[in-house]
Amino acid sequence: MSIHFADKALGGFQRSLELRAKRVELLSQNIANADTPNFKARDLDFKAAMASAQTQFVKTTHAGHVASAPAGAATGVIYTTPLNPSADGNTVEIGVEQAKFGQAAADYQATLRFLESRVSGIRKALRGE
Repeated sequence: MSIHFADKALGGFQRSLELRAKRVELLSQNIANADTPNFKARDLDFKAAMASAQTQFVKTTHAGHVASAPAGAATGVIYTTPLNPSADGNTVEIGVEQAKFGQAAADYQATLRFLESRVSGIRKALRGE
């Protein structure tokens, strides 16, 4: 199976799953470093990262047809601004990070279920069911 066929058949879910896993990883690092002085909390701008991933596969006939991604969007990693700055320079707000982590974990599970459903459909089609 070619890579292009896999990309079309899976509808971008595999890249989405990779990005969601990266976000969960970043948020868990934030939580783990909640007491580390001068640690700067990071997050993943999912929309920018997905847009960057999608433009890699888009072919255009004119440079103005697809807007270029903003600088740094290739990774999508951004530093978060705390609501309540701490005296030690740490920007992690544990409650906010835990809430983000819970939502990110749920998003990851939902994407994984969509991907499993898509793969299951492809298997059924290949078997002729």
